[in-house]
Amino acid sequence: MSLLALVLFHARPPLNFAAQQTPRRIPERTLPNTATLNGRIRDQFDRDVQAAKVTVTHLATGRIFTTQSGSEGIFRLRDLPPGPVQLSIEKDGYSSLTNANIKLTAGEPTILDLKLAALSEPGENASPAGVPGPQRAPSLPPTTSVPYPALRPPGSETTPAESQPEQLPAYDDNFHTQPDRWDLAMPDWHRYSTQTDVPYVEKHWYDPFNRNKLKGDYPIFGQQWFFNFTGTSLTTTDIRRLNLPSGVDTANPDSPQFFGRGEQAFLSQNIRLSFDLFHGDTTFRPVDFRLRITPEINLNFLQTRERGLVNIDPREGTNRFDTHIGLQEAFVEAKLKDLSVNYDFVSVRAGIQQFSSDFRGFLFSEEQPGIRLFGNLKSNRIAWNAAWFYLLEKNTNSGLNTFDPRHQQVYVANVYVQDFLAKGYTTEFSFHYNRDDPGVHFDDNGFLVRPAPIGLVVNCDEPGCPLGGIKTHGIRAYYLGWTSNGHVGRFNLSHAFYQALGHDTLNPIAGRRVDINARMAAVELSMDKNWIRYRASFMYASGDPSNRSDALGLGGRDSTARGFDTIVDNTHFAGSEFSFWNREGLRLTGTGLGLVGPASLLPSLRSNKEEGQANFVNPGLWLFNAGADFDVTPKWRAFLNANYLRFDRTEPLEIVLFQRPIRHSIGTDLGIGFEYRPPLSENIVIRGGIATLLPGTGFEDIFTGKALLSGFASVKFQF
Repeated sequence: MSLLALVLFHARPPLNFAAQQTPRRIPERTLPNTATLNGRIRDQFDRDVQAAKVTVTHLATGRIFTTQSGSEGIFRLRDLPPGPVQLSIEKDGYSSLTNANIKLTAGEPTILDLKLAALSEPGENASPAGVPGPQRAPSLPPTTSVPYPALRPPGSETTPAESQPEQLPAYDDNFHTQPDRWDLAMPDWHRYSTQTDVPYVEKHWYDPFNRNKLKGDYPIFGQQWFFNFTGTSLTTTDIRRLNLPSGVDTANPDSPQFFGRGEQAFLSQNIRLSFDLFHGDTTFRPVDFRLRITPEINLNFLQTRERGLVNIDPREGTNRFDTHIGLQEAFVEAKLKDLSVNYDFVSVRAGIQQFSSDFRGFLFSEEQPGIRLFGNLKSNRIAWNAAWFYLLEKNTNSGLNTFDPRHQQVYVANVYVQDFLAKGYTTEFSFHYNRDDPGVHFDDNGFLVRPAPIGLVVNCDEPGCPLGGIKTHGIRAYYLGWTSNGHVGRFNLSHAFYQALGHDTLNPIAGRRVDINARMAAVELSMDKNWIRYRASFMYASGDPSNRSDALGLGGRDSTARGFDTIVDNTHFAGSEFSFWNREGLRLTGTGLGLVGPASLLPSLRSNKEEGQANFVNPGLWLFNAGADFDVTPKWRAFLNANYLRFDRTEPLEIVLFQRPIRHSIGTDLGIGFEYRPPLSENIVIRGGIATLLPGTGFEDIFTGKALLSGFASVKFQF
């Protein structure tokens, strides 16, 4: 502020607000040149007069304006010309009312409180026809008529309007004591003759969409104990063509080809039953105590065209039917402390529980026994977990839990921060520790999966080797992670970065103890435009270049393993199930190793993703993705996906396959799919898709140049 302006400000005389008559207005906005007339109509018994005809005649121009009073006797007329008007009110059963002494002022509302005399005495004051609720008691004539507060005419600057204070009704007239606030009786009222289910619906035990005691809408006993049952049926079929060896006991002995007939059909039926008992209050408040038990039943059938695939014993043929029942959740949860009035809390959960340590399932996503401390801070802006898991073995053909210990421990600590750097963008910082102890394990089909059946571990001729020549090894791996998910402006952004450290006491491919120094990075950027989401993503997982075999003449071995591998991933990225590479597991022929496991993107060379051990001597990956998701209708969605894949390094493949050179290109992965939700909810979901892998030069070096195909369909019903 300049010195001259400061002097003028202090020299200005004080304003006389009482003398000011011109109302303040928004700068550069013209004053309105129309008037407004509002009013409320009541009879001599102080009852609201509804549907009364209101006529306003402008005396200077003769123009006529009409309206009707509403349910509370209120009427409003806007955009009237200023000046004197005549007001007339008429309604059957009431005497008419005329007032010609009303003057409307431009830019100011005129508010009236009017009386219209009823021609009969008041009788039983029933509720209006068609409106639910109890009958209203008849109103008694008050001793003093109190104007409607919202329409009370304002007084002048010098003489305030005299009015009586509003008389509040008695407490019992407004409130009724209800011992059970959850099970209030709803009136039998149908608003629409053609829609009998709205707005009040009778409850049924089989109806999950409306009030149901089995879905946690009412207490199961007391006032704060609730029970929620969730039943899920998932039927999945998968038809695929893979590169499979014909084997020693081939189903077609006259075939000269090394690769046999790779057509397969797989059918799976899962029935999951979740029983959830919890003590709590409302939706937003975290539960005080919870007990949940979730068994799951699986029936699966696999049909192949070659022997030695469904079981290590070729006499088992080419087909397999199997069943299994697993306990996927069985935990107790208790809230330890409330930290604020904004529902910040600390809770503990112990038992078999579902846990995914990041947004996309890149590193650890499982249902395993453990103890987990979790909570939030700053009105849920910060959430955190500190967990320890002791893993169980998995059933090979269903992927469900068994009751046999895996002798593997996983420690996880992470923290989520909402609105990190930008509104709507959530980031996570994490630490993982994978302690996988040595052991020998054969899967349910008789194949050795731990340790991986390759290299020194199954050809041990050193002193002290265990019986059978299988030499075990343990893994101590640490992961430092930073991931995120959300949006920055109109762009959706998701990313992940992990650095792996630690050591493997005896890597089967390297044939020695190795230190771990590997990393992965992934990012997805998408944008929504109308009914289409366009997305592009990229992923990098480091490969190992230096653990080379002297037998191949590639020099000495490095003591550091640089191929990135996870604990147990369940990746939802770059197309997910609509990607052939992500959905189908591919095996390396004649090795007992998998090139890539199902629901994974990493070519980790594990024997089995769930039952095997992490392997940090692997080729790594470069992945480039583009796709689009289409909201065709509220019920239909469509998906397009395309991936281009390359190995980061190929030396580990050359060691395992005794073959060189192997080039880097894996190929192009194309997929298309749909999702249909008939009731616009997750209660019925039908999904399907087709994907193909067009081999690149590196894939042709390992297998053949024949395109691989996959088609799937799934139907989910949920109660």
